[in-house]
Amino acid sequence: MEFQIVQKPTKKHQLYIIDSAKTLEQITELNGEEQNFAKESFNNEKSLVSVNQYNRFVFVYLIKIKKTDYQTSEACRKAGAELESALTKSKIDEICIYNLSGMSNSAYLIAEGIALANYQFLKYRTEAKKLASSLVRICFDKQSITVKEVEQLKTITQAIYYIRNLVNEPLNYLSASQLSNEIAALGKEAGFKVTILNKARIEKEKMGGLLAVNRGSIQPPTFTIMEHKPAKTINKKPIVLVGKGVVYDTGGLSLKPTLNSMDRMKTDMSGAALVSGAMYAITKLKLPLHIIALVPATDNRPGEEAYVPGDVIRMYSGASVEVLNTDAEGRLILADALHWAKRYKPELVVDFATLTGAASAAVGEHGIVCMGTADDNVTRSFKDSGFRQYERLVEYPLWDEYGEMIKSDIADLKNVGGPTGGAITAGKFLEYFTDYPWVHFDIAGVSHANSKHGYYPAGGTAYGMRMLLDFLMHYGKA
Repeated sequence: MEFQIVQKPTKKHQLYIIDSAKTLEQITELNGEEQNFAKESFNNEKSLVSVNQYNRFVFVYLIKIKKTDYQTSEACRKAGAELESALTKSKIDEICIYNLSGMSNSAYLIAEGIALANYQFLKYRTEAKKLASSLVRICFDKQSITVKEVEQLKTITQAIYYIRNLVNEPLNYLSASQLSNEIAALGKEAGFKVTILNKARIEKEKMGGLLAVNRGSIQPPTFTIMEHKPAKTINKKPIVLVGKGVVYDTGGLSLKPTLNSMDRMKTDMSGAALVSGAMYAITKLKLPLHIIALVPATDNRPGEEAYVPGDVIRMYSGASVEVLNTDAEGRLILADALHWAKRYKPELVVDFATLTGAASAAVGEHGIVCMGTADDNVTRSFKDSGFRQYERLVEYPLWDEYGEMIKSDIADLKNVGGPTGGAITAGKFLEYFTDYPWVHFDIAGVSHANSKHGYYPAGGTAYGMRMLLDFLMHYGKA
């Protein structure tokens, strides 16, 4: 998707953003009859009106103020998605946006909705060219957006497309090794440092959680380290991002049922994709932060040497874990990464993982379950970012009683708790391997969509990346 600011009004397809029907009089591209048609449509509760002038379309969007600013902003994004559908149906290749409202960022928000809704994953479609969306360019007049905002929109859109592409890739392409290669290529493009640890190095480091999960696979694990460190940073100690990289999860010997479960398990590396895409955006936007990202990656299969329920494994930290369910594998590889993060003496660590069905069942596709040990100011900032980007957070407690549920009779920990509180006991397991301010985001319910809705496509969504980036862009600011 291309974004550009035009210096002169275009005679091609246009969108005008207004916040009062009276503003229609300022749109000289519409005659009196067309203005009356738009007014009548607004009176009938329509917000987006299309006027077909035969050689072009003129669209008008009337902003309707909601109860909160974040709801109004989200309505603009959804209007963008609605407009994208109309543009695609009419095979329009370019739209120019003019903001005549008092909402200064409305052009940005609507363009964001258009761009995110316009995403397609056509790599494996034989008729890809025929199926490709016609829309390739979004323009703005110079009063509606700044150059900085255009560059930000371009970068964030590219990062989200990258994340979605990775999540949509099947295992027969995206092995753990290929995931590391993709991250390395992205690092080269954006300008961040990438270091990949191979299986021999992982064995030397004794990352027992990652190695245990990998035992059933004939493909090796990887551990990828990304780093963005500009000359001047506002954080003295690094912020560490951790992403779960299970490129496919059969459940191991605790085999998943196929229908509505294993059939979408290529998406179990969504956390890895999210932090990788975030690193791309962080670097391209030149954020003045020292940030490190870690991705432990493997597939989880019931091969001949697979770990089994009842095994006791020795983690990278030295702790022993009794494995009672081989489908609770994500926390094992994340625990090794969280322990690795200690070497940086980090200011903050956050992890993103499609970790539990319990989180998905609790909040579905409308929010992220989070929990952690960072102070209230950090959590509040994340929640504020979640509202601004409409990638909202639901905070769960990490009470001591949940820790009692993962105590083992024969080891330091067991990798599952009881039949209740599954999202929290998983978080409590991860907490055991931290000694720094930390926040855990369980994105199991939001990382993938079964069908298109709003500006989210079917498949990978990249849900949570805009929230994370918003948090980092506001980091250190009062």
